[in-house]
Order: sequence, then structure tokens, then C-alpha cells
Amino acid sequence: VFAPPSWISYHGMSSDNVKGLILALSSSIFIGTSFIVKKKGLKKAGASGIRAGNGGYSYLLEPLWWMGMTTMLIGEAANFAAYAFAPAILVTPLGALSIIIRHGFEEKKKKNVSSTVIAVLAHVILQERLHIFGVLGCALCVVGSTTIVLHAPPERQIESVTEVWDLATEPGFLLYAFLVIVITLVLIFRYIPQYGQTHIMCYISVCSLVGSLSV
Repeated sequence: VFAPPSWISYHGMSSDNVKGLILALSSSIFIGTSFIVKKKGLKKAGASGIRAGNGGYSYLLEPLWWMGMTTMLIGEAANFAAYAFAPAILVTPLGALSIIIRHGFEEKKKKNVSSTVIAVLAHVILQERLHIFGVLGCALCVVGSTTIVLHAPPERQIESVTEVWDLATEPGFLLYAFLVIVITLVLIFRYIPQYGQTHIMCYISVCSLVGSLSV
């Protein structure tokens, strides 16, 4: 019997997946906002005391900093809850959106570029601007996260810890994990000391490789 393509038979996500995605999105908003609020608190505390970067602890008495910390805890709780409803392959990519919300922390002395809506909080609250590469990075985060979420395969049901162990000890996965560890160590001890300050791909590669296992 002829089977129609998946995009014709697709009727939408399940209610659990929708709940998971809503929780993941709200988590990104809360976590991203928390970084901005905490930085606002740090700057306010630094203006009236010793800056945290210089060993000061005045930020611990700043309500804004604690508000940001509370917002982060709420976001992390929402992210944790999202995994109970939706598969990790749907939830995890949305964590990249929190980077967009808090992007632009490093104050640039170069020519400013008009802020876009993807960094509106950093622009409005911290008066920071995005460099053109920051805008491009944010756009890539949105495209990548959206692509993964829209084309995520169905989650495989795991029945026992033994099944997890069997999957983790398959030759294909062991080979992949070995290659990731070896390449990461080579980058850390061989290339980052020499090229880390001039080639950002060294750090991005380490982050991505380790993240492919740790996440």
C-alpha cells in the first residue's frame, strides 16, 4: 500500500511536546533575562563599592542581583520540567535562545551596529550594541534551533537502565565518544595555547564537541 510522505501525514505535535516546548521557551526567556538583571545589579553594586571582578562582595546586598538569581532558578526549573514532557532533541536546542536574549554583554569599543529585536533586552536595559557578527550568530542560533525542532525524529522509549547501558556500549557510540575525547584533548593542549586568542573556532569546537556528549 502506498504510504504518503511524512510531511503529508504530519498532524502536529502531541500535547506533551507542546507543553515541553512552552516550558523550554519560557526557560530561555527567564535564564536570558536573569543574566541581564544580574549584570545590572553588579554594575549598580560596583558603582557604590568594590567591583565583583576586583574581589568585592557588595553585590550580595543588591536586590537586583538576587532578583536575577531567582529568575535563573525559575528558568532552570522550567527547563528541567520540560524534559518530562518533550524529548531532549526538542528541548535542548531551545536553550540556545537564552544566548540571544543576553547577547551583547561584552561592551565593544568598535563602531556600534544598530541593535536588533533579538537582543532587545541588552539594548534597552544595558545600552549595549551588537557587532555585525553578533547579529549573524543570533540569526544562526534561531535558524539552527528552529530547524532541529521542526525536523526532530520521534523519541525512542527506554524501558530500563540495562537498555541504556546496551546503547552506550555499542561500537558506534564508543568510537564516536573516543574520537570526541581525543580531538577535544588535542585542541585544549595543542591548539588553544597557540591559537586560542586569535581563532575563536578553537573554543567553539571544544564547546560543541564536549556538549555533544555532556548534554
